[in-house]
Amino acid sequence: MTTAQQSLKEKAISFLNLIVSGKIREAYESYVGPDFSHHNPFFRGDAESLMLAMEENAAQSPHKIFEVRLAIQEGEMVTVYSHIRQNPDDLGAAVVHIFRFKGDKVVELWDIGQPVPENSLNENGMF
Repeated sequence: MTTAQQSLKEKAISFLNLIVSGKIREAYESYVGPDFSHHNPFFRGDAESLMLAMEENAAQSPHKIFEVRLAIQEGEMVTVYSHIRQNPDDLGAAVVHIFRFKGDKVVELWDIGQPVPENSLNENGMF
């Protein structure tokens, strides 16, 4: 399926899969719009800063495991709830990525994460 045939939800998931597999530049070339901005508080708000940070993370953790648990699309907004682990022994984190699309490109991104605790009082778990 070409990127033109994908729903916005599929585009968001494909973008994240490329990022996790270390294909950051390909993800950006395929899915990120020219007026992209993000809201991660640890990096400048431009595309280049986040892309370089993603490349650094991919080099440090090349064996990430990424599982989408829920994806919701409403209009130009897509939310992806996932479980990301840096390696097979890592408990990982629950992560929510919120995408805003303009046309078929990502123009704004938010990401929120919460570490999976070793012991939880909640019998339902995080997933």
